[in-house]
Amino acid sequence: MQVAILGYGKQGKSAHEYWGKQGHQITICDQNQDLELPEGTKSQLGENWNKNLDQFDLLIRSPFVHPREITKYSSPDILTKVATVTDEFLKVCPSKNVIGITGTKGKGTTSTLVAKMLEADGKKVHLGGNIGIPPLDMLKSGIKRDDWVVLELANFQLIDIKHSPHIGVCLMVVLEHLDWHTNDTEYYNAKKQMFVKQRSEDIAIYFANNKISTDIASAGSSRKIPYYLKPGAIVKDDKIMIDGQEIIETKDIKLLGAHNWQNACAAVTVLWQISKNSEAARKVLSTFAGSEFRLEFRREVNNVKYYNDSFGTTPETAIVAMQAFKEPKVIILGGSDKGANYDSLAAEVLKQNTRTVLLIGDQAKRIEESLKKVGFKDYMPGGDNMKEIVKNASAQAMPGDVVLLSTACASFGMFKNYQDRGEQFNQAVAELI
Repeated sequence: MQVAILGYGKQGKSAHEYWGKQGHQITICDQNQDLELPEGTKSQLGENWNKNLDQFDLLIRSPFVHPREITKYSSPDILTKVATVTDEFLKVCPSKNVIGITGTKGKGTTSTLVAKMLEADGKKVHLGGNIGIPPLDMLKSGIKRDDWVVLELANFQLIDIKHSPHIGVCLMVVLEHLDWHTNDTEYYNAKKQMFVKQRSEDIAIYFANNKISTDIASAGSSRKIPYYLKPGAIVKDDKIMIDGQEIIETKDIKLLGAHNWQNACAAVTVLWQISKNSEAARKVLSTFAGSEFRLEFRREVNNVKYYNDSFGTTPETAIVAMQAFKEPKVIILGGSDKGANYDSLAAEVLKQNTRTVLLIGDQAKRIEESLKKVGFKDYMPGGDNMKEIVKNASAQAMPGDVVLLSTACASFGMFKNYQDRGEQFNQAVAELI
């Protein structure tokens, strides 16, 4: 069979290995004409990467390749030939105990919480997807029939998915990625695809306080279970509760910020469908401090604390990051465009105990305009590199303050990605004296 791998990033490489081992003829199609490819691999690179795709029997779409790029020079019927790494995994996974977690905010944190709770309950768990390990690579770990699989799934993976996990979770959803999606309806529908193929024996768990999440999870014929509303986990009297049982007091949750109560409730609700092990939930919530680049405490220098929230790339994530701290804050905002509006972010900056905003990247001017609208004046250019940005933040901060990297924007331009931005921040903070 003639197979084209459309996009040769991490998941494209995983696809090349998987379908290549099956003896198929592989061609790599990517707009980057300078890619380093395995010796002897056929390729179609550069500006013509997505032409003449009808010649192939199967097209493997990498996450950041939008379906419209596939149909640009072909008829819409060509999409019947498209598969993805995620969809193939759901089709062939030896275990049907698969939990898929999507949403705009909290996917990685909630996925990790669920995995850790299941492990604390004695289950063998495999964690991957958008969180780091391509789904097909997870097959190498020898997934058994009774194991559990937790997948973090983004809209890029879900837009054309044909198989659904046994348990689907939809967290808070707000508009994002309009730099990739045609409009808001397409973004929401991409999330919805994870639930469309669910059957009556499957489960859809959703954030009850978000109308969009409720609508997304309503697709398919699965059993619907809300959280932040009974019978799922709720917050009552400063406690996480489910089935009338107290799991943990919110003050004892290790994760920073009230927004993480949502993630905690989502994870507890998932656990409850598998094992009503309150001790496993309590143990994880009281010890897990968060994943890398997600409100991660790095260091205290001269009585100033530095926090790295580089993973947060939307105004909404920056808002909840700010809300996690009562202390005066020096906030680093800006980066590359994702089609966001910054007016609500500016309003929150004004409302919060914000000492200074450092503006960086292509979106600095747009954020400045939103700050001006609400009358916030304590902003300044952040700098042209991370070392300079952190130095300027340190100069603005007073003893007792928090310096917060939570940019509300994507990282491209100044940095390769959010990991590169986060690593450079960590390095610059480590060098402070």
